[in-house]
This record gives sequence, structure tokens and C-alpha cells, in this order.
Amino acid sequence: MTKVDGHVHTPFCPHGSTDSFEMYVERAMALGYNGITFTEHAPLPVGFRDTTPEQDSGMDPSRLEDYFETLDSLKERYKDRITIRSGLEVDYIEGFEKETAEFLSIYGPRMDDSILSVHFLQHRGKWDCLDFSPEVFESMMSYYGSVDEIYKRYYKTVLKSIQSDLGFYKPKRIGHITLVTKFQQMFPSSRTFSDDISLILQEMAARDLELDYNGAGFVKPYCGESYPPPDVIKQARALGIKIVYGSDAHTADGLNQGRALMK
Repeated sequence: MTKVDGHVHTPFCPHGSTDSFEMYVERAMALGYNGITFTEHAPLPVGFRDTTPEQDSGMDPSRLEDYFETLDSLKERYKDRITIRSGLEVDYIEGFEKETAEFLSIYGPRMDDSILSVHFLQHRGKWDCLDFSPEVFESMMSYYGSVDEIYKRYYKTVLKSIQSDLGFYKPKRIGHITLVTKFQQMFPSSRTFSDDISLILQEMAARDLELDYNGAGFVKPYCGESYPPPDVIKQARALGIKIVYGSDAHTADGLNQGRALMK
């Protein structure tokens, strides 16, 4: 049986750890994985200003060539032991579709796999990284008006990411589609948003997109479940959507996180 992790970060992550690629690969093999996709955070679109304090949400563009060359070397070294795939986690940022498509047209040919995710939301010209911290999320509530309004905007943006035209190399997998629940135990919503999520899944199925079954939510102190939770995974499977487990590990020890709790 093939066992893969399709969402793994690297020492090139500006907000991750300095664990080496070899540490990730060796641990993956020790855990019985047959394949691993490194999906480092792509540089944010040209013209977009990162709102995080250290402006470290995406990779430095000047490091991209080194990143792909390092992965090429790693693939060759481990080719008889584990399948290593080169990828990126690309941010969908509303209004920057043209810039994102241009980036993908250049680096898409270098990728074996990729993920499209939403981390940033816009409210009347103000941008926020919604999963950065409980403090940022709480501050968003003051101008969105409620937790529900943040959820509503998030799911609307995920839907737009799925429907967006990002060119031939648009990522085929949608990342952590319920990331907005990261702080749900502190800031619960008043409803399930099941209709919003169902529409997202229907649009994914119509476009033959894959779903990131992300284990990171289990280790987040205010979340306590996968992104998305098992009931959504059940819906996705019923629609024929391919499910790909992702640890979203930012350290070698983070590999396999949440997997034992998934259904």
C-alpha cells in the first residue's frame, strides 16, 4: 500500500525550522512512507505586502532556484528508497490572479505537485493572515463584525481560488479548506457552514481537483480536528474527489501528525 505525505515544508521556510531535508526524508522512511512532496510556501505575488510582523509568509524569490536544485539532488540520492516530489504551496490572494499565473508559468514546469491555499483575507482594503495568531483573528472580528463573517469571507475566498484562472500550471490540490477553524475553541462560529463547504467540494469535483487532508489542526491548541474534519472527507469521497494526506509539517518531527486520528 502506498503511503504518502503530500504537504511538507522545508528548511527554506522563513517561519519554519532549520531541520535539513535529509532529516525529513529519513524520518518519512522510518515511518513507512513511500512518497513525500515538499511544498514550501511560494513567494507571495509581486505587489502584495505581507501583513505578518516578520513578513515571512512566503519564500524569498531569490532562493527558488536553489530550492528546486536541492530537491533535484535529493531525488537522485534517494531514488531507490522513496519517491520525492518537488512542489510549492501557492497562496491564492484575491486580486492578484494575474501575478500568480505569471509566477506559475515560470516555475510550474519545475513542479511535480503543488497546493493552492488561502491564508490572507481582505476586508475593505485591509489584509490579514487569518491563521497567524489568536490576537490577529480576534482583531479581525472587530471590523468583520463577527466570527461568522470571517468564516463567510474565508469560504467565499476558497471558492474563488477554485474557480480562478491561474493558467495551465494552477495547483491541482486545494489546501486545508477549513483552516479558518484554527481558533474555533476560542472563537466559535454560530453555524456549521456546511452549505458553503458543500459548494466548495462540488466545484472541486467538477474541476477534478484533489483535497488536502491536513493533520496539522489536531496539534493546534484551539482547533482539535483535521482540516477538513472527517464528515467533510466523507462528502468529498462520495463526490469522487481524491484525498491526499498532508502533515503540513514545518519540522521533521511534525511528519505524520494527526494521521492516526484520521478516518
